[in-house]
Amino acid sequence: MGIQSAMFSGVSGLNTNSQAMSVIGNNLANTNTVGFKGARTVFSDLLSSTVFGSGGMSQVGRGVGLSTIDNVFSQGTFETTASDTDVAIEGDGFFIVKEPGNDTPLYTRAGAFRFNEDGYLVNPEGFRVQGKLFDPLSGELAPGDPTDIQVKNTGLVEAKKTSEMTFTTNLDASSTELGAGAIDPADRTTYNLQASSQVFDSLGDPHLLSVYWRLEDATNNQWGTGYTIDGDPATYQALGGLTFDAEGHLPDTDGDGKPDPVIENITIADWGNGSETNQAVALKFDCTQFDSESKVIGQNQDGFGAGNLTNVAINSEGTVVASYSNGTQVNIATLVLGKFKNPNGLDLAGSNLYTATTDSGTARVGLPGPELGKIFTNSLEQSNVDMGQEFVKMITAQRGFQANSKIISTVDELLGELINLKR
Repeated sequence: MGIQSAMFSGVSGLNTNSQAMSVIGNNLANTNTVGFKGARTVFSDLLSSTVFGSGGMSQVGRGVGLSTIDNVFSQGTFETTASDTDVAIEGDGFFIVKEPGNDTPLYTRAGAFRFNEDGYLVNPEGFRVQGKLFDPLSGELAPGDPTDIQVKNTGLVEAKKTSEMTFTTNLDASSTELGAGAIDPADRTTYNLQASSQVFDSLGDPHLLSVYWRLEDATNNQWGTGYTIDGDPATYQALGGLTFDAEGHLPDTDGDGKPDPVIENITIADWGNGSETNQAVALKFDCTQFDSESKVIGQNQDGFGAGNLTNVAINSEGTVVASYSNGTQVNIATLVLGKFKNPNGLDLAGSNLYTATTDSGTARVGLPGPELGKIFTNSLEQSNVDMGQEFVKMITAQRGFQANSKIISTVDELLGELINLKR
């Protein structure tokens, strides 16, 4: 009985060390697998036999068993890549993907993403990456649950007409006073400063809007203003003008203690090309009057023409940004991450994917950040397998297997001796 028990103890040792070797082999096989997390085997002894001796009752071990196989979720190193849709996580979070037609979320650390023929952001297996979408009108993250990330405007992005334009200028306080009178765009002597900027109609066609400034009253710091369209003097329209205080600032109209831009709401009756008529443009004058050269410091407008999609990238905040040939950039969505209280409770689903279980708990889903993990772009997380450590484990597993096989062969010899007693 005791000899046979020793044999079965040896068998248990063979089984457990074989399992350990399988885990080591899987770790080494995935040394170059993106986002792979290695595993380890944990053995436990078996106490199931009681013997009685002159000293009383004692327990005899019955071998070894495989207690558990733990996934090791330590941070892997990063590899820099040339793909703008490759991302890696520094932290404990997981990317969330879903199979088309299946609402069950899957979790992965492998961020080798790409866009498929329908414009969906997917992993190499075609599972769609989940994120929070941006509202195309407000440009802010829209409420609601995470969903598939898709770039719909894979061809032309439609034009946007100009609705607001700002001129940031300094008007020289030492400019020549021209007095009250009309500005003639064709006569340079009737204005002190002129600046032009492109604006866009509803079809995306560019036009030139030119603004003129004329110092009418140097004592009261009063300037006249006006504008023309496409350089045609016949389109000239006078505006309300500007008045500065003794420090060269525009008045504080909203009571916040700071100067405010003067806004002139103008209407373009007809561009003459079939585009929308009576286009309203809020023309903002963010000006100062200092004793310095008159010059345009900056000009900005919110319109653009139609453009082709040139690139889609993921930035360091996890936001998918589509860039177009007209210079516009559109925020499509922000990746979401999931974090578990017990990641060791996750089930392996193959292809670098995990599924949640009751042991892992429910994922805490949110945007990238200090809690869930930081996103690194143009990067991929490498396997966290340490080859040197795995080879040491391989040696110990091999020796353990050899020792247990020696137990079996030795017990076999003992049983042979026992049988020979009959002779």
